[in-house]
Amino acid sequence: MHSGFLLLLWFVGVASVQFVPSAVLGLLVTACLFCALMLSRARVIRLLRRVRVLAIAIVVLFGWFTPGEALLAEWPGLSPTREGVAMALVHVGRLVIVVSAVALLLERLPLERLVGGLYSLARPWQVIGLNARDVALRLLLVLRLVDASPRGAAPIHWKEWLRDDAAEEALPPIQLVRERFGRGDVAVACVLVVFALGWGLT
Repeated sequence: MHSGFLLLLWFVGVASVQFVPSAVLGLLVTACLFCALMLSRARVIRLLRRVRVLAIAIVVLFGWFTPGEALLAEWPGLSPTREGVAMALVHVGRLVIVVSAVALLLERLPLERLVGGLYSLARPWQVIGLNARDVALRLLLVLRLVDASPRGAAPIHWKEWLRDDAAEEALPPIQLVRERFGRGDVAVACVLVVFALGWGLT
C-alpha cells in the first residue's frame, strides 16, 4: 500500500481517538498498548519515557485546577477533584494511544518510506508556497539524528554533526522514495468513501 495513503489513514485514526467515548477508551488504551508492547516494545517504552513529564503535567493541571468535589475529603485544600482526575485520565489515555500508534508506525514503516509518504501528502500544498521536498529532507535529517545512536550507547550530541572532519566517512546520499498508487489503494479509498458517506447519511 502507498506510504502516503497509510499515513493518511494513520492520521485519521489518531484524530478519531479524540471522539472515542470515555467508556470505551480504557479498552482501546489497553489494546493499543498491548499491541505496541508486543510489536515494538523497546520503541514504545522509550517514547513513553519521553512523554512522562507531559503526562504528569496533564494530571496536575486537570486534577488540581478543575472545579469539583474533592477526592480526599479529609484534605479538601490539597486534594485533586474527582472531575479533574477523570478528565486527566481521559487525556492521558489518549496520549498513550497516540504514543503507541507512533511506535507502531515507526517500527513497521521504514524511514525512507515514511518521509516519502509525508512528501507525497505535502506536495499539494506547494500551490501556497510550501516546498514539500525541503520539508521532507529536513524531516529525514532530524529522524536520522534521533536514531543515530545505537541502543545502549551514549546519545550523539547534535553539535557533533556540525564538525567538518575529513577522516569521517561521508553520509549516505538522501533519497526520497516516491511510490505509485496501486489498485489496492484505490479500492480501499473507494470503500472508505462509501463508508463515510453512509455514516454521514445515518
